[in-house]
Amino acid sequence: QVQLVESGGGLVQPGGSLRLSCAASGTIFKTMGWYRQAPGKARELVASIAHGGSTNYADSVKGRFTISRDNAKNTVYLQMNSLKPEDTAVYICNAVNYSYWTYWGQGTQVTVSS
Repeated sequence: QVQLVESGGGLVQPGGSLRLSCAASGTIFKTMGWYRQAPGKARELVASIAHGGSTNYADSVKGRFTISRDNAKNTVYLQMNSLKPEDTAVYICNAVNYSYWTYWGQGTQVTVSS
């Protein structure tokens, strides 16, 4: 059974940092990543990373966020620096296996506010 367990969300002031983690179990994933959804907005890709390490970022987070993964632990991380109020959203872990089945975590709230 595939499970994605997220951790690391919370409340942070503008300019601050947070690190999200998503521990996966059940299979090996071709791609892992993070999406986010703010109230009243569509879900959007934040960043993704392939098993080999190639990465992809939304333009809005380039230079501020860094995605990484530990394949031995089947875990993906999102280091978020220089956070802005517009980064406030539920951050949702995503994983795609080699059969192109897509899995989602339950989400973790990130709130950037003074």
